Amino acid sequence: MATRIYTRTGDDGTTGLFGGKRVGKDTLRIEAYGTVDELNAILGIVLTCDVESELRADLESTSSLLFTLGADLATPLSPPPTYTIPRIAEEHVVELERRIDRLDDVLPSLTSFILPGGTVAAAYLHLARTVCRRAERLCVALAAAEDIGPWPVRYLNRLSDWLFTAARAANASAGQSDVPWKPRSESSTV
Repeated sequence: MATRIYTRTGDDGTTGLFGGKRVGKDTLRIEAYGTVDELNAILGIVLTCDVESELRADLESTSSLLFTLGADLATPLSPPPTYTIPRIAEEHVVELERRIDRLDDVLPSLTSFILPGGTVAAAYLHLARTVCRRAERLCVALAAAEDIGPWPVRYLNRLSDWLFTAARAANASAGQSDVPWKPRSESSTV
């Protein structure tokens, strides 16, 4: 018989962390890794778009690493797990910085704030950036309540910067300009 997707164990409003501990589905930890999952789903949408091959490879790598981040957040550091769990580490933050620098070297300089938009891929990357910022805020709150290690917050902070830069790169590679923000003058009407 095939394994069923439903277990009925969450019908009482709880879910299991790695290690077996059950917690409410509305706890900060679940909100944090649930938001990381939401972010990953948006990257899945971006990957259905026409994006150049290097950006596609980086998105696929990021999607896989977001799954690692979810596992990291679903596994409390205390008590230490009895098994090895992949964790977000300094090397992942450094890789994002390399990607940002690589893209910044070829993108035109920013001369104004930009609005989400341009290509469909860029618009979804901007959406991903905002969800990433929410995941970061949730991880900051979680880190204030319990030890999650130093890297999840740093990774999400840098990832949102990369997603912004990736949105600009998606527009540039499609020959589409970023959408500049044009503030209304104080004398204009709403």
